[in-house]
Amino acid sequence: MISPADSPPAPTAPAVAVAPLMRGIDVLRRLTEADGTMSLRDLSYATGLPRATVDRIAATLAHMGYVRLDGRDVALLPGVMELGNAYLAAVRLPELLGPHVRALADDLDESVSLVVPDGTELRMIHQVKHRRAMTLCFGIGDVLSVERAAPGALIAAEWPAQTWAEWSEKSAAPADHETRAVPSGERWRAAFTPELCAEAARHGWAEDDQRIEPGLVALGAAVRDPHGRQVCAVSVVSHTSRHDVASLRDAALRKLRRTVAEMEETLRHAPAPSTEPQSGTATWTGTSKQVMGREFVESLARGLTVVTAFGAGRDTLTVADAARATGLVRATARRALLTLEHLGYVVAEGRAFRPTPRILELGFPPLSRISLAELAQPHIEALGGRVHDSASMAVLEGGDIRYTGRAAVYRVMSVNITVGTRFPAYATSMGRVLLAGLPPGERTAVLDGGEPLRPLTVRTVTDRGQLDELLDRVAEQGFALTDGELETGLRSIAVPVRDRAGRVVAAVNVAMHSGRRTEEECLDEVLPQLRATVSRIETDLATAARFVTVPVV
Repeated sequence: MISPADSPPAPTAPAVAVAPLMRGIDVLRRLTEADGTMSLRDLSYATGLPRATVDRIAATLAHMGYVRLDGRDVALLPGVMELGNAYLAAVRLPELLGPHVRALADDLDESVSLVVPDGTELRMIHQVKHRRAMTLCFGIGDVLSVERAAPGALIAAEWPAQTWAEWSEKSAAPADHETRAVPSGERWRAAFTPELCAEAARHGWAEDDQRIEPGLVALGAAVRDPHGRQVCAVSVVSHTSRHDVASLRDAALRKLRRTVAEMEETLRHAPAPSTEPQSGTATWTGTSKQVMGREFVESLARGLTVVTAFGAGRDTLTVADAARATGLVRATARRALLTLEHLGYVVAEGRAFRPTPRILELGFPPLSRISLAELAQPHIEALGGRVHDSASMAVLEGGDIRYTGRAAVYRVMSVNITVGTRFPAYATSMGRVLLAGLPPGERTAVLDGGEPLRPLTVRTVTDRGQLDELLDRVAEQGFALTDGELETGLRSIAVPVRDRAGRVVAAVNVAMHSGRRTEEECLDEVLPQLRATVSRIETDLATAARFVTVPVV
């Protein structure tokens, strides 16, 4: 990483800029570039800020639920994705065009992405990956060099001369920080000319023949809004083990063009969005300042909440709109917006401000690749620490549960289970929660299609009618408690984890020797802690999965 002293000077900030907001955003950027985790010392070095300042910023971001402090390390949390979600909800492109992306990916059996112009680069805003041994590692919010990505020529074909000059100057200069962007290269810069881009625009499509990476080929086409402006581009990506660029063109171009026409039709007839509720955070930030004292950087928190004021039905905001949405006074909202404009996160359009895709660089790329198991692990570890017993998470696979998360508490006698362990679902608390969450027809199919119910201990319920009654009760009460049915002396209590749509996607439990707690103590002491933990997991999952597919493992 290049030291701050080696970085080119930044443009002079306006006099009204909020310095703590600029510093806090720099910390989030550096964390993002480091794939989500850095030490406090390295953050101080990378940003050039005093360690005490970095500590205060990290404490403020942790209080907001944007980062986790783990000793001397700072790690991004899914809560920070609400910043990028505000931009994605405002532009509506993933919401409106996402179903078309999915349909094209399924039709071609290839990965398909949406990218938008971000200054002189491209930024990923939506993707459907087809999982294979070799698959794309890009995340939402990642940057692509315009000269190396398939849609780049189409986007650049409409650049004015000033933008071409900016691109030429920027692409020739060394980067001031590490980035997940595909690096620029002299070979590709020299070949990327206005004439090349004009030719791609005449065709209406462009190709990437292993410019991003050896073996990777892609085909791109631009999508226009009802006013004829390019708003994004669609990219179909394959590998030379499946296609060369010519065969990809033969297989995909016609379908890509048809999909683009359908997308443009969707944009023409899109209904007005339902406006999301306003956040009103001024009272919260003031209270936080009283609780945390000087460790809470109130102007940073308020500036970031102005970003979240954008969203569905609020693709632009005036100063008055931002003040209303956040509960801040107009002067504070104005200074925050002008600071964000200086940093490139909003652009002014008359009296209003519009968010830019650059907002996605604030934590989104590494977190857009997170799985439910990774998202939940810190919460499971915290649960185990609070109840002083082992906590786990599992998903349903056929008639079994498979452990995907684990926080073991070691005792002379402890529950010895590892991630990946499988058990029959019918005999476990997590299995019963997961079975109870299935629609009746699916539950019947799982139980009928699995191994016969057999006694694992003398207490295992093996009568199908009795098991169905138990599962109905679990569905009604929202938890399952088993006692000695999987193994004699093992007691476990579990609750379901639900996704944004309310579907049960996983279960979390606490397991112990039956001598540790009675069933009544499990209900009184453990169940409230379990439910609180799952509520936190579900909150993070709802934020992370708003515009991203979060795999369960």
